[in-house]
Amino acid sequence: MRSIPGTIVDMRIAGVQAAPVFLDRKGTIGKVLTSMTQAAGAGADLVAFPETFVPGYPRWVDITHAAAWETPHQQEAFAQYVDAAVDVTGPEFTEVVEAARDLNMFTYVGVAERSPSGGSVYCSLVAIDPTQGIVGVHRKLKPTHGERLIWADGDGNGLRVHDYGNWRVSGLNCWENWMPLARTAMYAQGAQLHIAVWPGSAWLTRDITRFIAREGRVYVLSVGGLLRAEDIPDEFPLRDELLAEGDTLCNGGTMIAGPDGGTIVEPVKNEETIVYADIDLDLVRQQRQNFDPTGHYSRPDVLQLKVDRTRRDPAEFA
Repeated sequence: MRSIPGTIVDMRIAGVQAAPVFLDRKGTIGKVLTSMTQAAGAGADLVAFPETFVPGYPRWVDITHAAAWETPHQQEAFAQYVDAAVDVTGPEFTEVVEAARDLNMFTYVGVAERSPSGGSVYCSLVAIDPTQGIVGVHRKLKPTHGERLIWADGDGNGLRVHDYGNWRVSGLNCWENWMPLARTAMYAQGAQLHIAVWPGSAWLTRDITRFIAREGRVYVLSVGGLLRAEDIPDEFPLRDELLAEGDTLCNGGTMIAGPDGGTIVEPVKNEETIVYADIDLDLVRQQRQNFDPTGHYSRPDVLQLKVDRTRRDPAEFA
């Protein structure tokens, strides 16, 4: 199913559940390109990758004493992570943008985005339109638990819904999907397909995926990643601490739900795969006959949301 942008009513979506080449930006981008080609060959119009897939999720922060900077190897691990982070305007990531264009496929990629200071990173979800290039870089509003020791707070600049053909597509990172006002910001822009990206926790995705689908009357593609003992390179300074957790550190959970809240694809665990579904825009419209959370079932005279989309930078230069 390859559709012509501007006339997409039925669309094939794809979620890539895979492990990164951990802390190897170039290697993981190579894996992104391979998976994009595979998804396009299967007829996908849109493909999505897990949270911070490039260069990987910093799993060690929640299982080591990451808050104690003097703990051995914490600073080394952080420095490696920053070094492997992504410049979304750089030549390596440009390959992904070009692949989206060549394959005619809307693409969401979770990245650890290096900040302009060079010493911090954001958890970012990059939206790539095949004709317009990068149309959104959404920085996670609030990192969760130990993530706050690795990722800087984001802002509202990326709280945007993107047009692709007849569809309106939104995306959020991990626990942002539990933030009622973040979801409302997307519904208010007419989202019909929502992309929820996760590091790979199958127990997290089932309920929230179906809830968002039912609440927003949207399709939801939740994409989870994998991280296994075999993926941790020998030279990573906290390798032993990670391996002490067992063979599986992130176990996927990729799934798809429909606008009635029903499950289209059950959560997939512990395997590298691409999950597909063919979705129908008419079903979104049908489900909104009796409930539209920011349309006829809203009360803007009583309840309103204000969203600040300012990109927050630490300095302004005149």
